[in-house]
Amino acid sequence: MTPAIRETIATALTLLVISVIGASLLAGAYTLTRPTIERSEEAVKLALVAQTLPTDSFDNNLIRDAQVLPADPQLGLRRPGLVYVARKQGIANAVVLETIASDGYAGEIRLLIGIQANGQISGVRVTGHMETPGLGDYIEIGRNPWITQFNGKSLTNPADVGWKVRKDGGAFDYLAGATVTPRAVIKAINKALHYFEHHQAALLAPVNTGGAEMLPKEANHHVQP
Repeated sequence: MTPAIRETIATALTLLVISVIGASLLAGAYTLTRPTIERSEEAVKLALVAQTLPTDSFDNNLIRDAQVLPADPQLGLRRPGLVYVARKQGIANAVVLETIASDGYAGEIRLLIGIQANGQISGVRVTGHMETPGLGDYIEIGRNPWITQFNGKSLTNPADVGWKVRKDGGAFDYLAGATVTPRAVIKAINKALHYFEHHQAALLAPVNTGGAEMLPKEANHHVQP
């Protein structure tokens, strides 16, 4: 074996050892920090979900008690999503639905929609979008209070014909120059209300002591607004 080959093999072995050690250290660090990261992520998500619900309306862990929703076009879900059920002393009094408005100006707009047992909206928050900064991003609560105008609204306040921007003869305000974005959000919220109306019994059912499960497939039989 020539010196050149021995040097190449030695270098390769050294790199292999360094790679194995580095991978082990990364794996170890991930294992040690994973619980902390998960707790932090859960806290952030819980805070966002809680913003859509009335204060002190639940005493359960919304994240851990979340249930899986089957994919359903009424909610814009092409894949299963989640519903967070708010319970006080074991009784469900509201839900927070994951919803997607697929027809935003720049693509999908992800929403959390809180709906009380009486069918009224308790809050809406945008969790993700690609709308134009400075134009369509006013749907974010951190940039504009626009999204709060849905609080207290329901399928009868206003009726379906009113679930549009004022420019289209509806009941909701919008900012000039950006109507595609609010139209998509308004339509998605209205559909979510219809979904809740049709599946209220299943969504607010007593706790399943056997653990969270996907809601019955019959939930796919939705009503178009």
